Amino acid sequence: MEETIYSLIPPIIAIVMVLLTRRVLISLGIGILSAGILLSGFQFKGTVSVIWESFKGVFVDGGSLNTWNVYILLFILMLGILTAFVSMMGGSRAFGAWMIRRVRSRVGAQIMTMIFGVIIFIDDYFNSLTVGQVSRPMADQHRISRAKLSYIIDSTAAPVCVVSPVSSWGAYIIGILGTVFAAEGLTEISAFNAFIQMIPMNLYVWAALGVVLVIALRKVDFGPMKKHEERAVQTGEVVNPEFKDQIDTESKLPSSEQGKVRDLMLPIIVLFVATVGAMVWTGYLATEEAKTLVNIFGNADVTLSLIIGGASGLVLTFALFFAQQSKHREMNVSHFLLGLKEGTKSMMSSIMILVLAWSIVTLIDQLGTGTYLAGLVEGANLNAAFLPGILFVIAGFIAFSTGTSWGSFGILLPIAGQIASATDVSLIMPMLAAVLAGAVFGDHCSPISDTTILSATGSSCHHIDHVMTQIPYALSAAVITFAGYMVFGLTNNTWMGLGTVLIGLLVFYFLLQRPEEVPVNDGTAVD
Repeated sequence: MEETIYSLIPPIIAIVMVLLTRRVLISLGIGILSAGILLSGFQFKGTVSVIWESFKGVFVDGGSLNTWNVYILLFILMLGILTAFVSMMGGSRAFGAWMIRRVRSRVGAQIMTMIFGVIIFIDDYFNSLTVGQVSRPMADQHRISRAKLSYIIDSTAAPVCVVSPVSSWGAYIIGILGTVFAAEGLTEISAFNAFIQMIPMNLYVWAALGVVLVIALRKVDFGPMKKHEERAVQTGEVVNPEFKDQIDTESKLPSSEQGKVRDLMLPIIVLFVATVGAMVWTGYLATEEAKTLVNIFGNADVTLSLIIGGASGLVLTFALFFAQQSKHREMNVSHFLLGLKEGTKSMMSSIMILVLAWSIVTLIDQLGTGTYLAGLVEGANLNAAFLPGILFVIAGFIAFSTGTSWGSFGILLPIAGQIASATDVSLIMPMLAAVLAGAVFGDHCSPISDTTILSATGSSCHHIDHVMTQIPYALSAAVITFAGYMVFGLTNNTWMGLGTVLIGLLVFYFLLQRPEEVPVNDGTAVD
C-alpha cells in the first residue's frame, strides 16, 4: 500500500470527516485507524501495533524522550495557565481597555494584529501562540470574532516565517536549498543568496497578507466567517456559543478590578525576551561554523527555548499574582489552584488534537503519501512555463493532505530542482519558490496541520471554526497566487508575477461588496 494511490485514503478520510462532521477527535481517530489497517496489511494485531507505535513516537523517539513534541505540549500548558492568571489579575481587561483608546476601530484592531504577527517572525509556533495572547483582549473589545482573529494569526505565522532568513524556517529551507544546488551542480549562487532572491518570488506570502488587508479595509466578510463576524458585532459574542463551554475559560474565572496593563504586558515581554534569548544562547553553543545570525537561529533548540521562555513568563505571572493578592486581598490560595486547574483544562482539547494530528502525520509519512504525489509530478511531461503554477498546486495538495509544510519542502524541493535542470534551469528559482508557497498554502488550510491547531489555540477559537472560516480566504489568496505563477512562468519575470498578484488583490477588493452598518444590541452601530 505504501507509495500508491491507496496511501491517499487515510488523509482524505480524516479531512473529509473533519469538514463534514465537525468532530475533530473522532475524525482523526478514524484516519489513524485506516492508516494502521493499510500499513499492517489488514491484520488486527499489526494494526494495533502500528497505531501504538505512532502514539508512542509522539512522546518517545529512539528510546529517549521526544523533546520536540513534549516541550511544545508543555509550552501550551504553560501558556494556558499564564492566560488564566492574567485574566484573574484583570490584565486582559485592562489591556483591552487601554488598546481600545488607541486602536479606535475594528479595522485598526485587525491591522494591529497583523502587524504583531509580522513582527514576531522567529518561529511559527511561538508566533501563533504569543500573538493570540497579545491581540485577544483588543479583538474582544472591538467585537472581532475569535474565528477572524485566528485567521489573521494563521495568515501571519508560517507565511511570514517562510520568507525570514533569521527564523527556524529560514535555516531549514536554506539547508535543503544547499543540498539541491549541490545535487544539480549549481555552484554560481549560494543557498543563502538564493533564499534572499526567492523572497519576492514567494507569491502566496504577499497574496495571503494582501487578502488580510483587503478584508480589514473593505470591512466585509464572506463564507462561514460572515456568520461569526455578524454575531460578534451584533451581540458581542466573539466565541461560537456552540463551543463556548469548551474554550472560553476566562469567563469562568474571577477577575480583579485592580488589574493593570503591565499585568498582561510584563509576562508577555518576559516570555518573548527569554525565548529569543534562549534561542540565541542554544544556537550559539550548537554552532560550530561561523557565528552568524542565520547559523545561530538555524542551530537553536527552538522547543527548549519555548520552555525557558514559558517558565520565565509563568514565574513572573505568579509573582505578580501574589503581589496583587498581598496588596488588595482579592484572591487567595483557592483562586491560585483554580487558575492552575482552568488554565490546564483550557488547553487539553488542543493538546489531544495535536497528539492525534502528529500520530496521523507519522502514519501518512510511513504510507509515503507525499512521495507518491511527488512522483506523479516528476513523471509528468509538462511545459516548463507552466511548472511554477503546477508545482504550487501540487505542493499545496501534498501539504494539505499530510499536514506538514516542512515535509513537503523536503520531498518536493529536490524534485523541483531535478525538473528545472531537465527542462529550463532558468526557472529553477521560481519553481523552488512555488514549492515553498504551495506548501505554506496547504499547511495554512489543512485541519491536521499543527500550525492550524496552534493558531486556533492561541486565539481561543474552536479548531473546526478556524478551519471552516479561513479556507475560503486562503483559497482566494491561492487563486491570485496561481495566476501570478502562471504569468511568472510565461515571462520569467519576478515583477510581472508580483504585478499579477497586486492586480488580483485590487480585483478582489472591488469585487467585495461593502456592507451597511450593522446594528448592535445596545442601540449603536458598528461599521
